[in-house]
Amino acid sequence: MTTIISESKLPNTKIPIVIIGAGGIVKDAHLPAYTKAGFEVLAIYDLNKENAMLLAAQFSIPTVCDTIESLVKLGKENNAIFDLAIPASEITNILPKLPDNSAVLIQKPMGENLESAKEILSICNAKNLTAAVNFQLRFAPFVNAARSLIDAGLIGEVYDMKVKLCTYTPWHLWDFLADIPRVEILYHSIHYIDVVRSFLGEPKRVMAKTVRHPKTTVASTRSTILFDYGDEMSATINTNHDHNFGRTHQKSFIKWEGTKGVIVAKMGLLLDYPHGVPDKFEYCVIDEDNNPQWKTLEIEGTWFPDAFIGVMSSLMRFVEGSEKELPTAVEDAVKTMETVELAYQSSNTGTRK
Repeated sequence: MTTIISESKLPNTKIPIVIIGAGGIVKDAHLPAYTKAGFEVLAIYDLNKENAMLLAAQFSIPTVCDTIESLVKLGKENNAIFDLAIPASEITNILPKLPDNSAVLIQKPMGENLESAKEILSICNAKNLTAAVNFQLRFAPFVNAARSLIDAGLIGEVYDMKVKLCTYTPWHLWDFLADIPRVEILYHSIHYIDVVRSFLGEPKRVMAKTVRHPKTTVASTRSTILFDYGDEMSATINTNHDHNFGRTHQKSFIKWEGTKGVIVAKMGLLLDYPHGVPDKFEYCVIDEDNNPQWKTLEIEGTWFPDAFIGVMSSLMRFVEGSEKELPTAVEDAVKTMETVELAYQSSNTGTRK
């Protein structure tokens, strides 16, 4: 068994962070990630001040701001990165309050639909914001490891990519999802759409269907998405968040299949969310005798919280100038939102392009 340490590159300089939002994702992912990476969080603000105070005490954040204006002022004075961990519906209300020329990490999704995503992009451009969207799955250690092996040519030319999820997701943990019309694709499969795009590029067409469970009020909990990349490449996403029948037949993985081998990464977080089980990273190559040889790699870190280190580090390194590209910049993120929109069009009307 070989060990790969799949860590994201950290910035060379200290850039502080101020956070708008004190919900579950900040508690479970943002702040644990920043603590692990040694990032400095100067202040936090939330409409529910009690939540902000609890997180400040738990993670040693020195300032809890009473107003968003006071947090913005503090962030501007310290050239901080603004971390917007807020519902998609609030992004266009908050972005105009940020200082021009500042840096911001926007929680996914990039708005509630493509129209709002374009508005967000317009605001960022008008204010000259260095803006990225928190599509952190791109930076999960198992995705980093897969990208490294693929870039090294280990499995040859990738011709098939598959995401499979058959598990139980406790949607009640997010109250705001109960009353919105778009849930599964916009708030969950969007991660996989973004990762597929990052490996395979833009599809020619998208075909999809997303449906709800008969005993839930959540708008949708299961989706199938097919990407058209021509006659030799395929990519599919199939999710079922309703499989509440024990772990025996639950599944959660991403597969990359190539002309010389295959990679399968189990996403353990989703098998007992939010606690999770260990990830598993396996790959197979064909030996000189044309026999498949499976190997397992031990990879340090997992989706939560390590991927959140990666996406913030990426923004910090771009701001400081040590990286020339910003992978999840709003200019790229809007393309993920375009693909999401195509999926919903296909599900609703059969339109695919």
